[in-house]
Formats: sequence, C-alpha cells, structure tokens
Amino acid sequence: MRKSGREISRMATVSKSCERGEEKKEKRDLALTVESLNPRLLDMKYAVRGKVLDIAQDLKKQLASGAALPFSELCSCNIGNPQKLGQVPLKFNREVLALLMMPSLMLSKDSTMFSDAAKTRAKAYLSEIEGGVGAYSMSQGLQIVRKEVASFIAKRDGFPSNPEHIFLTSGASAGVKMIYQALVSGSRKEGIMVPIPQYPLYSALSTLMGAELCGYYLDESSAWTAHLKEMERAYTEATRAHGTSVCAMVVINPGNPTGQCLSEASQRDIVRFCVRHRLVLLADEVYQENVYAKDKRFTSFKRVALAMGHEAADLQLVSFHSISKGFIGECGLRGGYMELHNISDDVIAQFRKLASVSLCPNTIGQVSVGLMVNPPTNDAEYSRQRDGTLASLKRRAEKLAGALNDIDGISCNDAEGAMYLFPKIQLPECVSRIAKEKGYASADEYYCAEVVRSTGIVVVPGSGFKQVRGTFHFRTTFLPPEERIDGFVKVFGDFHRSFLRAHESK
Repeated sequence: MRKSGREISRMATVSKSCERGEEKKEKRDLALTVESLNPRLLDMKYAVRGKVLDIAQDLKKQLASGAALPFSELCSCNIGNPQKLGQVPLKFNREVLALLMMPSLMLSKDSTMFSDAAKTRAKAYLSEIEGGVGAYSMSQGLQIVRKEVASFIAKRDGFPSNPEHIFLTSGASAGVKMIYQALVSGSRKEGIMVPIPQYPLYSALSTLMGAELCGYYLDESSAWTAHLKEMERAYTEATRAHGTSVCAMVVINPGNPTGQCLSEASQRDIVRFCVRHRLVLLADEVYQENVYAKDKRFTSFKRVALAMGHEAADLQLVSFHSISKGFIGECGLRGGYMELHNISDDVIAQFRKLASVSLCPNTIGQVSVGLMVNPPTNDAEYSRQRDGTLASLKRRAEKLAGALNDIDGISCNDAEGAMYLFPKIQLPECVSRIAKEKGYASADEYYCAEVVRSTGIVVVPGSGFKQVRGTFHFRTTFLPPEERIDGFVKVFGDFHRSFLRAHESK
C-alpha cells in the first residue's frame, strides 16, 4: 500500500528520533566523558592559555575569513615566545641542528653553506650519539650534553657539578612536573610554597597533583622583593592554621611575571629559611641571561648556598634552566635541564626511574641545551646576535615600562630581568560587577578580553598569576619588535582611556 506523504514524514521523524536516542544512549554509556575525568584536571587552570587566548584565536579566524575588525593582526604578548614575535634563531645553533638531522649535508656540494665550527660541533655530537638524533637516548639525557651542562654550571658558579646529578628535560616545565610527581605523595595534606604573583605552571600542577599552593606575597611597593617576614607568615599559616605539611619552596629568579632580580642578601635569607624548615628549594632560573638593571646581576642559588658553607650544608636544591628564554628563544624545540644538589644517590635513582617512563627527552631539545651552555668561541656572528638580542630586550623593557607609567591609571615596576612587565591597573568599582555579569572570573580578565577585542593585543589577566586581593594587573611581554613598541603603547593607551570613559558612569 502506498504511504501518504504525511506518513512518510512521520516515519522519518520517528527514525531520526530513534537515531538520536541511540546516540544519546551511546554517549551515556561512554567511559570517557567530562563527568568521568579526574576532577583535579577540571579544576586546573593555566592562565597564559586561558579564556583571553580563546577569544584571540576566534578573532584570528575572523581575520582569516576577511572580517572587518579594529586591527589587522594579533600581537601575542601573552607568553614568552620570542621567535613568534620576530626574534631570529642563532645561526650557529640551527646549522648544527640541521647537520645532525641530515649528516649527509656535510659531504654534499652544499656543505660550504655551513661554517667549519658548526660541522666540527655536529661531528662531535654524532660521535657520541648512538644511532643519531632519531634514536632514543638514555632516559636521563645524552651523556655528552650532561657533561656540557656540568661544565657550564661549574664555570658559572665556581663550584663543581656532577653530570650524574643532571637530568635533561623537554623544557624546564617537564622537570618541574617530575619534581612535583616525586614530592607530592597524596598520603597527607602536602603543600609547596610559591611566590605570589606566580607563574601559573605552579598553581596548575598544585591543583593537578592535589597539593596545597602556599603563597607568599612579593612586595610590589619594593620592586617585588621577597621579605623573610612574609615567608614566615605564609609558612606558619599553612602549617598551623591549615595543618599542611610544607615540603618545598619555589623561587623564580629573575621573576615571572614580576621581572625582579633577587639580591644575594635576599637569596641567603631564602636559603636559611629553607634549611630551618627542612624545605627543598626549587629554583626556577630560566631567565638567568635576561638581567637588564645596571645594579643587578644573576647569581644562582647553588652558588649562594655553597658560598655560605656549613650554614647551608643541609640545603637540598633543584634548579631549572631552559632553551626557551634568554637570547636563545627556542621555545618549540623543548629543551631544558634540572640539577639536583645535595640529593642522595638512592633518591636520584628514583628520578631515573621516573624519567624512564617517558623513555627520553626529545633529542633535538637535548642537543639545543648543549649548544646553549657550550656556545662557540671566537664566533663574531654568534656574539653579534647574542649581544644584539639582549641589548634590544633591555631597550624594549625600559621603553615599555616608561610608556605604561605615563598612562593615567597604570603603574609599573621596571623590569630588572626576565621578559615581562606586570602593571597594576586602577579600574572603576563597576568593572567587577560588569565582569561577573558577563561571565568573567575577575575584573582584569574582563579588561584583558576587551583589550584583545579592541586592539588585537593579547595580554594575560593578573588574576591568573594570583595577586593581592583588591588589586588588578595584567602581564605583558616586551617581545614585540623594537620598531613596533611606540605603536603598541599608543594603541594600548588609547584603549585604556576609552575603557575608563565607557565605565566611569556605570
């Protein structure tokens, strides 16, 4: 019997309903859903790639599709990613890496395009790397590179370093994660002291591992100094008021996001504090090449501790370095190291076991660490690139800080080091209410979202780094090309004034 159009339509609707029902049933039966995930993962936040960046990525798609926006391109100042903003890779390093990836280039007619120094270094690495860079290395990292790191540390600090106490890692972040995995057992309420403002890696890992983040506040009114009195307050509050077993203390020097460079007197206070409370000192020193203030210099915590002699004999220290920062800027290659000082061999054996779970760090990143710590000697072009990059960063830091301080409602400490400024912004009271109504976590997150929508400049809200309650900040890099800094400041200043006018009467 021929069915009517209405019956056919009804049957089609029923069929689609059944399909949707099956689809819903299948989804309900799936093992991996948001509801089934580790709740700590759901709670974890990482501000430098958070909501503001999501907005920026959407705007980028709109630009690509030809949409008319108030700007023609995005300026990514949300993360220390130098090469994305135009920093040129070091020629020597890239030549060595190219030869390691394709050793036959050394024998080809095009071999003259590579310097003799690069070919010599590539041959030295290849003679020590079994199977080349495409093969697994030891889990702790290539022996030749660990020896280079040990020599670098010994020369820098004036004290010996043992290659067997050095672990190569896929970026400093991977080393920090290993330490957190080893320290946080989950068998009791454990805490790690972290400077506030902090780099969101530490808050994210604390959440993910189930550790308490025990913040000690840096003093913004005193160039983000770390005061001993505040450290003691934070420790006492964590241990006595909250019953937390504090096991370690993080120091970021030079600071991220704050840009301060600690004095040796302050470093000695921190060492004594860690010894007194039996804390492992985790020294994030990835910006050690980035020091700009005339009266400042980088001194490693290892050097400070060993110079203190018996007073610091019981200090346990893990220090981190990376190829992503400084004048190297090889963020995407993912290379770093950590050195374990005054850590027993049986503990180091457990770290080797932990490292073996990932088989090995990526080999190109490992070799890049070797190239960072063992640069070519008497190479005029390398020196020109290095010195030019660092001098330019210094000029940009000074210029941007000065210009931001000239904008009413914005105040900013100078960058003594690192790659960032962390300006304080004065916002009308209504901004917090409006931010909440619009679904933002804080007033400065709303502010930063409006910055990118209006200007294309991507910065990170201060709330993502944690801050003194009632204050608002944002973090910006000073990595845009030097010739664009003036334009950056003008656009930002125009936005800030417009934002205040738009909200002052609400």
